[in-house]
Amino acid sequence: MSNSMNTKRYDFRKLRILVIDDCKFMRKVMDRMLRVLGVEHVGFAKDGYDGLHECYNFKPDIVISDWEMSPMDGEEFVEKLRNDETSPDPLIPVIMLTAYTEKRRVLAARDFGVTEFVAKPVSARVLYSRLVSVIENPRSYVRSNNFFGPDRRRLRSMYSGDERRYVETASNSKK
Repeated sequence: MSNSMNTKRYDFRKLRILVIDDCKFMRKVMDRMLRVLGVEHVGFAKDGYDGLHECYNFKPDIVISDWEMSPMDGEEFVEKLRNDETSPDPLIPVIMLTAYTEKRRVLAARDFGVTEFVAKPVSARVLYSRLVSVIENPRSYVRSNNFFGPDRRRLRSMYSGDERRYVETASNSKK
């Protein structure tokens, strides 16, 4: 992988990544890919229940989770990780790795607390870019009545302060 992808090359040796996927072959693929990227501490779980258990024991810095699993899928895993009072760490960044990439699914993943989204099949280049995104652009967390998770707003406003939402119109621009 060339440095042209990114000006900074990260040393992922100390990073702890938990991969949650019910497919043994996919867990092997992710293990190989992460190790090629330099990750030395990779943990595995076969579903969301196992994933929560591993979050207590393995203490990951980042979780990469499949969506469709049984008995607990990726959505339920993320909701429990973010909202359950016994959660091991509701602030762990979660990268959803799935073949289900319709816009409604991407938006749903964002709305239940996923940090990043990656489509299967995944390349090392895309995986690297998502890991870098989690590191370089940590998202603040938001709590409301019906949501806790990474801030869903991606665009950074160039305005700040009390009037950052103020929109100039023809009627107020001549004042």
